[in-house]
Amino acid sequence: MAYTQIVFENPQTGTVKEAPVGFSWTVLFFNFFPPLLRGDLKWGIILLVLAVFTGGLSCLVFMFIYNKLYIKGLIGEGYKAKSVEVGSMDEVSDQLALDLPVLEAA
Repeated sequence: MAYTQIVFENPQTGTVKEAPVGFSWTVLFFNFFPPLLRGDLKWGIILLVLAVFTGGLSCLVFMFIYNKLYIKGLIGEGYKAKSVEVGSMDEVSDQLALDLPVLEAA
């Protein structure tokens, strides 16, 4: 499947966030900075601590799993999938092996 992003919206606040699906090139090149810039402080701090203790090698693991962790965090905060850029919601859901909550149209 081609690279895509999911657009999430929090129904209570109306806040919209985009989440990339799959491999994280940004974590590969910038390690703990992408989570911090996305406002994902928990994973940003975890990646920073692991980077210090592993000499930066932890990014070789997290580049494969961080985007899914970010999506799970958004779902946990009450965000619902509004749309996907490439493919269908079902295809992205299958790729992630997650049941994405979908924002109902008003």
